Amino acid sequence: MDKDNALVVFQDRKIRRVWHEKEWYFSVVDVIEALTDSPTPRQYWGKIKDREFVQIELSPIWVQLKLTSSDGKMYETDCASTKHMFRIIQSIPSPKAEPFKQWLAQVGYERVQEIENPELAQERMIGLYEQKGYSKPWIDKRIRGIAVRQDLTDQWKKRGVESKADFSILTSEISKASFGMTPLEYRRLKGLDKENLRDHMNDLELIFTMLGEASTSEIEKVKDPKTFDEHKEASKDGGSVAKNARLDLEGKTKRKVISKDNYLDEPEKEKRKRLPSG
Repeated sequence: MDKDNALVVFQDRKIRRVWHEKEWYFSVVDVIEALTDSPTPRQYWGKIKDREFVQIELSPIWVQLKLTSSDGKMYETDCASTKHMFRIIQSIPSPKAEPFKQWLAQVGYERVQEIENPELAQERMIGLYEQKGYSKPWIDKRIRGIAVRQDLTDQWKKRGVESKADFSILTSEISKASFGMTPLEYRRLKGLDKENLRDHMNDLELIFTMLGEASTSEIEKVKDPKTFDEHKEASKDGGSVAKNARLDLEGKTKRKVISKDNYLDEPEKEKRKRLPSG
């Protein structure tokens, strides 16, 4: 889970949240949409503001924070902490209000626990993968891959690479060098939509992904790139290490590492087969 900006789900509704001032802040519009199923949640929120909060307009209980919109861009969005979101929910007549309050308290509290004890986050993640039926060896590799990825992003941040767009570009360079395709192309090969690609890699795909990123991290430490183009070269070099190892293995086993297989359950696979192409 991205600690700075993440999606959570309540009854199939996605709610954006951002870590701000040592606690979660949730998108008010997303909460209203989840509770009311309103086709115009922004207008709905505007009416609640006028009706319920006109007296505190000079000192509102919400703040504007940047969240990613459906177009992929960041916009200032009304957000509220768990405490203040409870106050806003009181103004929304909905049968979902009580279960939502319980859910909100849980997702807000879990993150506080994880900040105090990072092992809890890992235990929760392992539990989720086990519930989905992944094997223990696969889970071990997936968790290790997350740590390798974190080390790489830390190296990038130390050298001035901050934006998610730049992370995405550099990750694509590693993937192209390692596997001959970008993550987007890889997802398409596996028949995925918006699912996390790494959650649908087999053991060897995870291993070579880790090798490419770990190699890039080491190259970053040694070469200490200063420009973005130099970071791209380091990413290509790191991915090439994984590529060479992958090709060596494929030559010895006569079997391809890259696979179209994924971990979608059968009903979801059948559903996607029926969808029109294009």
